[in-house]
Amino acid sequence: MSSAAVSSAEALDGFSAATRAWFEGAFDMPTQAQAQAWQAIRKGEDALVIAPTGSGKTLAAFLWAIDRLAAVPPPADRKRRCRVLYVSPLKALAVDIERNLRSPLTGISQAARRLGLAEPDIGVAVRTGDTANEERRRLASRPPDILITTPE
Repeated sequence: MSSAAVSSAEALDGFSAATRAWFEGAFDMPTQAQAQAWQAIRKGEDALVIAPTGSGKTLAAFLWAIDRLAAVPPPADRKRRCRVLYVSPLKALAVDIERNLRSPLTGISQAARRLGLAEPDIGVAVRTGDTANEERRRLASRPPDILITTPE
């Protein structure tokens, strides 16, 4: 990614009204890591975000995907609903990622409601090596929109 500064307005270009409203209400402005990642993603480019802890890398990685999931109706076939897959190298990190997604998902739903827009229905689940067989079967028959998993 380029190291050129990206303005807050440029960074949020392309996001839906609900996502933009949530972000602007929750944060002063995007970090440069977020702004540059979203600029690349919006252009259809690959993005590798390397930045210090606390720079918003997780949100940089997921917000565009969440926004697209909210904007596009889910597939009619329930088994094809999983459209974002995150492979976490560690179970503890997978659980943290899932917890960190709750805030933007809730916030975007609330912003949509305030704006008079349809609230997105985006499901998230974590599947690891210790996920019970019953839960694995449930995930296979009713997959979430975002699945966070580990390699095992």
